[in-house]
Amino acid sequence: MENVTVDTHQKALQVNLDPSKYGTFVEIGAGQEVARWFFRVGGAAGTIAKTMSAYDMTVSDAIYGPCERYVSQQRLTAMLEREFGLLVERLGQKRGASTKFFVFADTVAAKSYSRKDMDAQGWLGVRFQTEPQGEPSQIIIHARLLDAENVQEQEALGVIGVNLLHAALYHHADPAVLLNALLDNLTAERVEVDMVKLTGPAFAGVDNRIVALQLVQRGLTKAAMFLANGEVVQPADALYKKSIIVERGSFRPVTKITLDMLECATSMFVQEPKVHGEEVTVLMEMTLKNLIEGDRIDPKDFLDRVDILGALGKTVLISNYGEYHRLAAYLFRHTKKMIGIAMGVPTLREIFDEKYYTDLEGGILESFGRLFKNDLKLYVYPLREPKTGALITAGNLRVAPNLRHLYSYLVENRLIESLRDFDERCLPIYSRDVLAKIRSGDPAWEGMVPPVVAQMIKERKLFNYGAEAKL
Repeated sequence: MENVTVDTHQKALQVNLDPSKYGTFVEIGAGQEVARWFFRVGGAAGTIAKTMSAYDMTVSDAIYGPCERYVSQQRLTAMLEREFGLLVERLGQKRGASTKFFVFADTVAAKSYSRKDMDAQGWLGVRFQTEPQGEPSQIIIHARLLDAENVQEQEALGVIGVNLLHAALYHHADPAVLLNALLDNLTAERVEVDMVKLTGPAFAGVDNRIVALQLVQRGLTKAAMFLANGEVVQPADALYKKSIIVERGSFRPVTKITLDMLECATSMFVQEPKVHGEEVTVLMEMTLKNLIEGDRIDPKDFLDRVDILGALGKTVLISNYGEYHRLAAYLFRHTKKMIGIAMGVPTLREIFDEKYYTDLEGGILESFGRLFKNDLKLYVYPLREPKTGALITAGNLRVAPNLRHLYSYLVENRLIESLRDFDERCLPIYSRDVLAKIRSGDPAWEGMVPPVVAQMIKERKLFNYGAEAKL
């Protein structure tokens, strides 16, 4: 059956005509754009207990308590908690037995007369009951408003706010439908949703890491992030003013060479004059391409990989940036500090293949111009050629003749640098060989991965470990 997008007017009217739903709207920044929809369509008296704005910081702090940032998840959470508590306290006895209460809140920074060049973004959330007198559940999202003018941003904010409330009230049982509904009557060119957090009894079986993956899969954002403990985070907050070292891979599984590459790169990165003494964020990045096996992404396989990374204490970035210059542009959107990318010789060889840049008018030169536009360096792990035993490094790698001068320039200016102090014992390890040995029952794989990884694979029978014994 083909999905039919319900227009914003119909969504708001459906909520207004539902006698079982009753709630509060509190909005800071960009006007009362969401509440306005519910007043505009009619029947709001049956839905809205209260609407409120607290634009002045002193007034806002007096109501919700002080916080470091006006537009933040901290402020949004305080708004939802206080207003939901007041709603139940004041109306619980009168109508709590037959009403499912909700609170919608947002705190948004849109373009203004004085700040026309700022990035428009904000936090939106809904706290709601699925049953009268039930424990509330909650959805929090972060959105970037991408329109060129303030009026358009306000319009987009109103639409996504209605979408969020309607999805929370009517589609909470199916997170996939809920996510798809967020951009109804909008496009990804107007609004980006780069974080969604679902909590409470309505989402008891939901893993927010899968939600983060689906945001990228469904095109709501190009990248999503979560910490080692599985907590999803908003990338701009997590990366703000941080120096970043990132390693891309499939991590299927994490091997000793994975960690040796990262440790060697990190040890050199932190000694860079522009990084020394700065706070460094380490990211393990997987692209959608890294996650696809056959023609699909297996959610269990995805969770197996990120569970291992979590056990190693790593922050994970899921992205749809195939080219490194696009990843670099994304990271530099959030920080002006130095960025390091750890990679092996095979990857470095690949990014010097011109066939990957036919979509760029300036070809490979444009790609490298974008990649090294800001303060970025590639740290390259060597390769031991299996047939000859020769050690290939960034210093002796041969590229196409027409690119040799470009390559020499990048190496001489230390924009590409060979890693030092690597562990020679790791060089023969390839993740594809480790995976094959796990599946075939060859115990040699255990010496190729960190002990904690081997323990997890065996205890949880990851990557088809033990399957050969059943044949």
